[in-house]
Amino acid sequence: MISRFFVLQIVWAATLAALGLGFFVDRAVWWALLVLAPLSAIGLLDMIQTQHSILRNYPIIGHFRFWIEAIRPEIRQYLIEDDRDPVPFSREQRALVYRRAKNAPDQLPFGTIRDVNAIGYGWISHSMAPLKLSDHDFRIAIGGKACLKPYQASVLNISGTSFGSVSSNAILALNKGARKGGFAHNTGEGSISRYHVKGGGDLIWQIASGYFGCRTKDGRFDPNLFAKAACGDQVKMIEIKLSQGAKPGHGGVLPRAKITAEIARTRLIDRTRDCISPARHPEFSTPLELMAFISKLRDLSGGKPVGFKLCVGHRFEFLALIKAMLESGVTPDFIVIDGGEGGTGAAPVELSNHVGLPLIEGLSFVHNALVGAGLRSEIRLGASGKVVSAFDFCRIHALGADYVMSARGFMFALGCVQARACHTNHCPSGVATQDKGRAQALVVSDKFKRVHTYHRNTLRALAEMLGAAGLKHPSDLKPWHLHIRAATGEVVRGDVAYTHLEPGALLSSDLDPRLKREWDRAQTQSFEPAL
Repeated sequence: MISRFFVLQIVWAATLAALGLGFFVDRAVWWALLVLAPLSAIGLLDMIQTQHSILRNYPIIGHFRFWIEAIRPEIRQYLIEDDRDPVPFSREQRALVYRRAKNAPDQLPFGTIRDVNAIGYGWISHSMAPLKLSDHDFRIAIGGKACLKPYQASVLNISGTSFGSVSSNAILALNKGARKGGFAHNTGEGSISRYHVKGGGDLIWQIASGYFGCRTKDGRFDPNLFAKAACGDQVKMIEIKLSQGAKPGHGGVLPRAKITAEIARTRLIDRTRDCISPARHPEFSTPLELMAFISKLRDLSGGKPVGFKLCVGHRFEFLALIKAMLESGVTPDFIVIDGGEGGTGAAPVELSNHVGLPLIEGLSFVHNALVGAGLRSEIRLGASGKVVSAFDFCRIHALGADYVMSARGFMFALGCVQARACHTNHCPSGVATQDKGRAQALVVSDKFKRVHTYHRNTLRALAEMLGAAGLKHPSDLKPWHLHIRAATGEVVRGDVAYTHLEPGALLSSDLDPRLKREWDRAQTQSFEPAL
């Protein structure tokens, strides 16, 4: 395999050769140093600078990336876009994150670059009496009636980023950024590493089907190990991962090549094979058993908020969870809805592309189902799935979310360039790799500031949008604030485009026949549909 320093090594070797040949053979060879000497100096500076991990990992040749990005957009399209291999996230959104993370201006001359007549184009209503909000540190209290230690969460937090999937430097930078900005960092299913602890930021400990960090040797849940870690001051909430938008119905995957001795110790696994989580939890198999598991984790954690994350699949299955809540009297403190468009470092492509309800549809359904069951006021709703901009937040808040979990935005803030090499251990930006040399290119002292700055500037932008709409807090957004260009070309409001249930509607006799069929199929003793 060619070294990532191959070009630099060639340049340095050629520089030394030119010096030697010029001294011993012909001084005319020294003319080559006019090119080689500056290139050698550039390569050295690339390796010692701390702002660009791409240049630290790929001295000299890494500059080609920045030169291409500097070319006018209409030329760049022909150079780096390929319809046969579409980029998984818009360059416009990625560029927005980079600008905000670097504290660069995000003003845009010549108006919108979007086609306002395109199907799906959306916007929120502005007010003739706009407000100027002086505070953008929007908070939401998470913790229901059974919670003893509610958490005042930011409306924007870092979604699941597992140690193992991403590097130790990436974890440390994310967590230090969360601490500086006063927001939470979800551990992902890889458990709590020493880099999370060292960062000192608030943690949401994700418990997935592999029970990493709190498992027995045979992979079952260990309550003693869980309680020991969950009661730590840094852990603010516990999240049970039922499914992930990028690969619903499929367990997490960490290739053996990325499993270091430290990762194995953190997860309590061995290194002899790929780490593949079970597709479903072995600790519960019915909706009622899940409610009992939630109650158990809440007790073991000393009363901290406990909830679950899922990508919505069969609607009757979620309605079965609601029935179990009503029957058992146990409710989660929060539910995070992950859209089918969510990202991951490793998943079967068909599963990523064609399984799982998209975020907007899943969020709208869950919000209205909880309203219809009379449970919405007791449960906070989080949302994740390609959410990075202030308008993204406005749209999902309008349709029912209380707060946002974003992994992609914060990964971009770290310097991710979507090389899509996460599973190979050869991530060029040092984010998704366990190769120490590559990971060291990500300089924590620089990148944690960008994580914090992206969070701060995004919430400032959110405050500007809310103020323009005459609102004071994201919770003030309602479906009718949202407008969407429908497939017919006409404009519809969010409360028309998406289902709207009145409080208690699920329990009434005049329920819509289509929803009633799903409600009747739901049962608390099984995730299978009732006949």
